[in-house]
Amino acid sequence: MHFLDQAKICLKSGGGGPGAVSFRREAYVEFGGPDGGNGGKGGDIVFEAVQGLNTLIDFRYSQHFKAKRGNHGQGKNRTGAGARDLVIEVPVGTQVLSEDKEEVLADFTEVGQRVVFLEGGQGGRGNTSYKSATNRAPRQHQPGEPGAEMWVWLRLKLLADVGLVGLPNAGKSTFINQVSNARAKVGHYAFTTLIPKLGVVRHRAREFVLADIPGLIEGAADGAGIGDRFLGHIERCRVLIHLIDIAGDDPVEAMRVVEEELEAYGEGLADKPRLVALNKLDLADEELGEAFAEELIAAGADKVFPVSGASGEGIDALLDAVLSYLPDRTSTETNAAEVEDQPEDGGEWSPL
Repeated sequence: MHFLDQAKICLKSGGGGPGAVSFRREAYVEFGGPDGGNGGKGGDIVFEAVQGLNTLIDFRYSQHFKAKRGNHGQGKNRTGAGARDLVIEVPVGTQVLSEDKEEVLADFTEVGQRVVFLEGGQGGRGNTSYKSATNRAPRQHQPGEPGAEMWVWLRLKLLADVGLVGLPNAGKSTFINQVSNARAKVGHYAFTTLIPKLGVVRHRAREFVLADIPGLIEGAADGAGIGDRFLGHIERCRVLIHLIDIAGDDPVEAMRVVEEELEAYGEGLADKPRLVALNKLDLADEELGEAFAEELIAAGADKVFPVSGASGEGIDALLDAVLSYLPDRTSTETNAAEVEDQPEDGGEWSPL
């Protein structure tokens, strides 16, 4: 399945139906007169957040959404039928942005959230509404108000409680596979993860959603590697796990690179609480792990959790610390089942 987290679409609500110009012509009716009805209202453009969606790929192939026009009025004072609203279903976590991406027009954070985005035009008046004592046979009518039209951007920010960050090859895919139901691809090369991956973690009779994003490298904020475009998927997280490879060249430098990229991205990521985990403990002895932990603490880490994503060593202590940052019941806990239905990481990211 393709993953797409940005899409540009055109929206147009329906125009109102025109009012009718009509006069009574029944046999044996002594007095006639105008009887043209009003036009019907045009359809609204409505966004609705639904379960079961975690990508915007459908909007790559359908980019124009136009609601139908209201029906015209008819004789015998019959009002035209209003057009049905056009409902656009989006994944939970979707934001609707202005065409210049400067303004957030709508933000969908709950299943069932529904927003009337563009209202359809009102139907025009029929000639009956113009009747008066001095204008007994009016022929005026209104054509109906036009619908509104605009281009918008859709941007998906996956809903997760905890975000997983680190350099490429830090072992994030192995870690999320160990602690959750995820089936992320694991490989001995950089950028194994090309798209964000969600997993449901069950620990101490609790559930929370963990998001793994592609690895960051120095200069990601300027477009190096995959860049920082996927950092938007952890903006809503309550806490971040910073995974560092104990077998890497310099764990302290690895921490510095990721920290600087988070700060360069902005959006409050640098202010989020972070748990530093020294990963791949199974590849090093205890003495080396303690030495690196001391260096990381000296470089600014509050506490370091030695863990092994492969063997599971030390993970319980890390997850206990994660739970301390979460409320009694997380917002995503009730929707965790739909995350479990994600396919294996065989899909690809689809650029615009």
